[in-house]
Amino acid sequence: MATYFSLAWRNLWRNKRRTIITVTAIVFAVLAAVLMQSVNRGSYEVMIDRMVSFNTGYIQIQDFRYDDESSLDNSFLYDQELRESILNADDRIEKIVPRIETFMLAANDISTRGSVVFGIDHEKEHKFNGIKNYLVDGRFFESGEQATVLGQGLANRLQLSVGDTLALMGQGRFGMSASGLFEITGILDHPIRDMNNQAVYLPLDTAQELLSAEDHITAILIIPQSERHTEAIAESIRQHLENEELVAYTWPQLLPEILELMEMDLAVPRLLTVVLYVVIGFGFFGTILTMTMERLREFGVLLSVGMKRVHLASVLFIETLFFSVIGVLFGLAVAWSILKLIDPINLTGEAAQAVIDLGYDPIIPMSFAPDQFYIQGLYVFLIAMLVFLFPLLKISKLNILEAARS
Repeated sequence: MATYFSLAWRNLWRNKRRTIITVTAIVFAVLAAVLMQSVNRGSYEVMIDRMVSFNTGYIQIQDFRYDDESSLDNSFLYDQELRESILNADDRIEKIVPRIETFMLAANDISTRGSVVFGIDHEKEHKFNGIKNYLVDGRFFESGEQATVLGQGLANRLQLSVGDTLALMGQGRFGMSASGLFEITGILDHPIRDMNNQAVYLPLDTAQELLSAEDHITAILIIPQSERHTEAIAESIRQHLENEELVAYTWPQLLPEILELMEMDLAVPRLLTVVLYVVIGFGFFGTILTMTMERLREFGVLLSVGMKRVHLASVLFIETLFFSVIGVLFGLAVAWSILKLIDPINLTGEAAQAVIDLGYDPIIPMSFAPDQFYIQGLYVFLIAMLVFLFPLLKISKLNILEAARS
């Protein structure tokens, strides 16, 4: 077998131009496939990451009635015993973040706007999603403080700024009246556009008091040590809470619309990727076809001096293997380097403004998901192996005398 590898490696470099052309074709194929996938997936990864970080969490624990009726009446008691119980459900849980959420009217002296009020522990939130990094003015409140942080869009609509007073009016738990005045200590440029126009953040204990929901919350967000553990941790929690009125949902279960939209939007790029693979396959086949026809006389001589067809086929297979492995690895390295160099692509002018108007940052982020590298590389490798069937078939039917005379 070592002899076959040695022969195959020497054959590769007998015609350097042919080898370089073949390897370059594979490199281009891998590069094009990875870049296309990275650009398409990058924006969705950012969007999902923000929705998970600021909305659902990777796993969310709720009262089993809350999904059908998002009411404070379906909040649940959160105490140290429940916290320890959840942490003990799975060793891969990194941290848990409690929240209480409801809809209220936010008002200044002359106008009102609908708002989503979040009662949070801002220190735990920051460790999860870096919420303090989005402050554009002021500071975050302290626990127990009668203060609030607003989304910048909501503050602009109500013409309020740091130091002003915000009035909140709504309904608390079990129909109790809920209203209060809160000093605005900070303005937040929320990364989710809808939240930027609606979000009001209060200290968790202050929000619970306002809503007559002392020690109650509407959700516990679970942060796993690694995202890949999400499903396993959720299942562990479900088994741990089997006799409780609490249920655990993963983020795909809480955001099905976004996943469906993403799948629909990625259908065209996937079709283009298939077309790219077809083009790649025919291009590679053309290269192998030319290489095979040029070497028919060589094959005939080798067979005429006693080399068995299976051994010749083995050498050709190893040559194709070398072509594929070198091309795929080099292609992945080039793709990763280019992505690192251009990530992210900053938009300017009208294109940037159009993206900003849609509520997104004026950038095109690149995805570095490991699967898009090894899967694209695997597909191109399989195409190369499939193309190898042509020289294999040619050798099996080769007429030794005619080939040796050609």
